[in-house]
Amino acid sequence: MISDNARKGMQAAPARSLFNALGMTEEEMHKPMIGIVCSYNEIVPGHMNLDKIAQAVKMGVAEAGGVPVMFPAIAVCDGIAMGHVGMKYSLVTRDLIADSTECMAIAHQFDGLVMIPNCDKNVPGLLMAAARVNIPTVFVSGGPMLAGHIHGKKRSLSSMFEAVGSFAAGTMTEEDVRNYEENVCPTCGSCSGMYTANSMNCLTEVLGMGLRGNGTIPAVYSQRLRLAKHAGMAVMDMIEKNIRPRDIMTKEAFENALTMDMALGCSTNTMLHIPAIAHEVGFDFDIEMANRISEKTPNLCHLAPAGPTYMEDLNEAGGIYAVMNEISKLGLLNLDCMTVTGKTVGENIKNAINLNPEVIRPVDEPYMKTGGLAVLKGNLAPRGCVVKRSAVVPEMMVHEGPARVFESEEEAITAIKGGKIVAGDVVVIRYEGPKGGPGMREMLNPTSAIAGMGLGSSVALITDGRFSGASRGASIGHVSPEAALGGPIAFVHEGDIIRINIPEYKIELKVSDEELAKRKEGWMPKEKNVSGYLARYAKLVTSADRGAILHSPEND
Repeated sequence: MISDNARKGMQAAPARSLFNALGMTEEEMHKPMIGIVCSYNEIVPGHMNLDKIAQAVKMGVAEAGGVPVMFPAIAVCDGIAMGHVGMKYSLVTRDLIADSTECMAIAHQFDGLVMIPNCDKNVPGLLMAAARVNIPTVFVSGGPMLAGHIHGKKRSLSSMFEAVGSFAAGTMTEEDVRNYEENVCPTCGSCSGMYTANSMNCLTEVLGMGLRGNGTIPAVYSQRLRLAKHAGMAVMDMIEKNIRPRDIMTKEAFENALTMDMALGCSTNTMLHIPAIAHEVGFDFDIEMANRISEKTPNLCHLAPAGPTYMEDLNEAGGIYAVMNEISKLGLLNLDCMTVTGKTVGENIKNAINLNPEVIRPVDEPYMKTGGLAVLKGNLAPRGCVVKRSAVVPEMMVHEGPARVFESEEEAITAIKGGKIVAGDVVVIRYEGPKGGPGMREMLNPTSAIAGMGLGSSVALITDGRFSGASRGASIGHVSPEAALGGPIAFVHEGDIIRINIPEYKIELKVSDEELAKRKEGWMPKEKNVSGYLARYAKLVTSADRGAILHSPEND
């Protein structure tokens, strides 16, 4: 056992004395030691129930003959961090989570790990750590929140942000907003639509790193406690069979994840996280690979904010395995990939049934014939940008209009709520990338303001920041290179015409190359007054997220 390095032999006597201080018995010294990486805290609604999940996991590990030992991982609630300086600190926590978990796991020589994440950066951070440490590891998330109910209709956090925009537009009263405030987030769990947290928990299941139901069983269901116990048992089985994360997270598994990303209509943030996780196992890919997969993958699910269904509905319809079984009918999945169950993907999904074709469309009746995400390229984004195509209304699939340029999220929101943005405009928010922000803030506030002002089907938004899975409309983010690195988005002038063509994967600034070169003469990146970790992070950034998010060899 790996833990023998810290527990066996004369040289380990000092360490054994410290294990004794922990209350570990002689019998436990001879059993596999399993790290329970628990992201429980009392500030994130998606994590407030993880202490109960951890106790269930520990019971499963102990029942299967292991010794569970819990240690923490941090997590940020993007909803609470939104709209102020706190959002600059969200994305960078992914690397902090990966680094600190790697340190703890190797320093203490665990034989296996059970990761208990739930929210946006917490899930990919722990997947990155699992790939680095490469000891038997199982994931069990805290589960999604149940949808709220307003006037008999299901609602979620994105509805809350849009309600604020509607109040600014004068179409909602303060009392209306208060009703939303008190009812859209009714339970613990990750927010109830196909936002980033739920997207990543679902894709963890697709990758083979979580058991069936990991992405969809609601947080408040006792079924999730049973799942947690089985996760504890599963890691012990993986130790016996010596199944490790890099046996599971192969190139083919990532191709499965991208395919299911398209079928499910996941968050645009997956285009940041999947490449970063793949980078940890040595698989780097051009994000345009997403378009090649999207072209042949139908979009089968329209969960909020793209449509009227929620994670609880997907769970009742058969969950991720049911969607995978539908997609497998087209021969689009690698069915021989290994999973934490000790079985292949094909063996896991063969008996999954689609119980509700309105929630999970059959492959011959999809919502869209192409996938939920698209990567656009052009002279405005030479290395690409990302749009959640499944959440764009048909009339905005092709859009051309004048640029309304802003140097920060706050400036744009003031203009939108002040009625200075009109139908046909293209809002451009720059210097919000990983280096320019720094921290690459999420732009749910401005997109929600646009929707709340009734402009969601007539105004586009482009940024070198990023978009939440809760964003909808023609919201195009992750523009690369970012403005702070001298990307063309830095040289857009007020009134320049921008053309967006999602079906053709193009985004063009109607300015000549000669004019762009002229504008760049004498350009200097804007300096921002930041300190502490953000200042150090900004100095490290050479491409989006330290070379791992939008991995590009010329930027290493």
